[in-house]
Amino acid sequence: MKFIAYIRYFYFLLDNWDFKIAWYMIKQEIKGERKYKINTTGEDELIKLEELGVDISHATIYMPVNYYLLEEAFQQLPVSPRNHFLDMGCGKGRALCVAAHHGFNKVTGIDISKDLCEIATGNLCLTNQNFPDLQFKVINNDAFYFEIPDDVDCIFFFNPFDEIIMSAVVNNIFESLQNNPRKLNIIYVNPLYKEQFFKAGYNETWYSKKMKYIEAVILEN
Repeated sequence: MKFIAYIRYFYFLLDNWDFKIAWYMIKQEIKGERKYKINTTGEDELIKLEELGVDISHATIYMPVNYYLLEEAFQQLPVSPRNHFLDMGCGKGRALCVAAHHGFNKVTGIDISKDLCEIATGNLCLTNQNFPDLQFKVINNDAFYFEIPDDVDCIFFFNPFDEIIMSAVVNNIFESLQNNPRKLNIIYVNPLYKEQFFKAGYNETWYSKKMKYIEAVILEN
């Protein structure tokens, strides 16, 4: 089953980019899935949600973040504090599980897809076996309406939605910081709308780009 998932994902990458990128990405997939012992490979165009009447006009296709880039971002975060990690558009939970391996003892995922939330919960249960004290929660909700918990100190985005939703999320983050002023880092992969964070007073503290298309930033308030 795992082999088939890799093959399907490789051809998805090949159809959307080129052989060089697809080969690089699939090698990272296999290495990362084995290392973290989770099942997050694959893509989802959210067609089932649309068939159920869920508005996906502001959402983007699910595909997991590249393991190498994700690990690199965690290595660039301040060592302390690493308290509560929030993934907006968590998909199958890859970033949440990797966050637990990088010192976060509390992780929360938000996703519009109930099916993806259930898969993410299953992957976190696997991770929880290695980290018994890990507190985790996956919430099936629209990021537009989600109130950012006042103890969150790192938020992850992999271009999960369009500019309209991102604008609302930036406002929600501002309200959380008003309630509890604190340092908050943003890991933003494929950062199409990072200008919204700059306008809100954030600074870019780290930037990485791999193979022309794979990029990420860390933003700090």
